[in-house]
Amino acid sequence: MITRLVALGASNLARCMGSAVAIARQSWGPRLEVIGAFGPGRSYGMDSSLVGRRLPGILDCGLWTALRDLPPARTRALVTDVGNDILYHVPVPRLVSWIDQAVARLSGITDDIVVTGLPVDRIRRLSPSAYLFFRTLFVPRCRLTQAETLAASERVDDQLRDIAARRGARFVTMRLEWYGLDPVHIRPRQWRRAWGEIVSGEEAGGGGGWTWEGLRLFLMKPERRWWLGVEQRGAQPGLRLRSGPTVWCY
Repeated sequence: MITRLVALGASNLARCMGSAVAIARQSWGPRLEVIGAFGPGRSYGMDSSLVGRRLPGILDCGLWTALRDLPPARTRALVTDVGNDILYHVPVPRLVSWIDQAVARLSGITDDIVVTGLPVDRIRRLSPSAYLFFRTLFVPRCRLTQAETLAASERVDDQLRDIAARRGARFVTMRLEWYGLDPVHIRPRQWRRAWGEIVSGEEAGGGGGWTWEGLRLFLMKPERRWWLGVEQRGAQPGLRLRSGPTVWCY
């Protein structure tokens, strides 16, 4: 029987996709379909641009049409990496409504949904200089103060818990020990532990870090993107991994 993993997120998911797919394959077997919308800087509700590359918002991408057209399968869905939109100055109520809409759409496909929180504990421990450094590095146009970012992150995290409870989803707290100096991205040696808990509900043993399969997933071409204003299309599914899974990217 085919099992399907639907994965929504941004740079954390893109970097850790190899670990997420490996854990899903170990849990459910090689007859796995992965339908993902991810990528560095990804927004849930609007186009996002990063170093000349533009991606549509997750709610507006082709993933939803693909899910509608695919035959039914046992499905687990992940809703992750919500924090980018805070740094894009999206008001908290609008951001929360986007996530609620994503979870509501997924609820029409499966009752097995996971929502991850924000790394609030790590954000609280940032020094002012570290906050300014990482804000400038990741989102140079952001002008939110550290206090504003923390307050918005706490509000969003609380409301993600509420969405999960109301929609019958499993909520995963992003643990402080998963992060290093970088307050946004899970450190590589923690990838399997973190994504084991997110994907399967249990910490996976072993190390983490990049693999050849993970690099292929990170670099795969999505169904639609723009490079320097030129639209590019990628046929889907985009990858058939030697380990078994078939992967779509939107």
